Amino acid sequence: MTAPAILITGAGRGLGLELARQYAADGWRVIGTERGAKAEYPLDVTERKQLATLARKLDGAPVDVLFCNAGIIGKRGMALGSFDYASWEEMLRVNLLGAAALAEALLDNVVASERKLIAMMSSRLGSISESSGMTLPYATTKAALNMLVKGLAATLAAKGVIAVALSPGWVRTDMGGSGAPLAPETSVAGLRKVIAGLKAEDSGRFFSYDGSSIPW
Repeated sequence: MTAPAILITGAGRGLGLELARQYAADGWRVIGTERGAKAEYPLDVTERKQLATLARKLDGAPVDVLFCNAGIIGKRGMALGSFDYASWEEMLRVNLLGAAALAEALLDNVVASERKLIAMMSSRLGSISESSGMTLPYATTKAALNMLVKGLAATLAAKGVIAVALSPGWVRTDMGGSGAPLAPETSVAGLRKVIAGLKAEDSGRFFSYDGSSIPW
């Protein structure tokens, strides 16, 4: 039997690296992209030409799970009265438009696979229902990403594609900081369990790494 394939963006560090490690250890074919010309699969998700090159390189190969993990937190400490709009725009280009462009570029690969899953790495901060106003610029990019997931789920249902938004929790990475309570290994193990259990009726939903549902 052919091993299932997962493509993970931002696989050079943090949660992306741990995702790649765990899936590879479980026998999956892992296609890990990262920024930089020296990478086996170099990809800046904001560069459309690089996305087109990646699609050509994959040459129609099935991708069972497309995991849009690449993301940035932008300038820290932004609040009303001190917004850095250049940083905000960059976050939107990476966190939202980059994810949309990735899904569009590799949709045929997903549809050609057996599992047909698109997972978007969101954040609980992107929940409109739970919004506290903290890290507002970053939170808006994740709320928009969640809307993208809902739209993809509806648009791609006829093709049998499942699209979900996932929150990894507060994790000890460069983004989460050393004071975060979760180890990357724990978060990723939970995310993998969620992905493994997804059914068609779960498409368009927002899940935490622990399997609980997060309100939009």
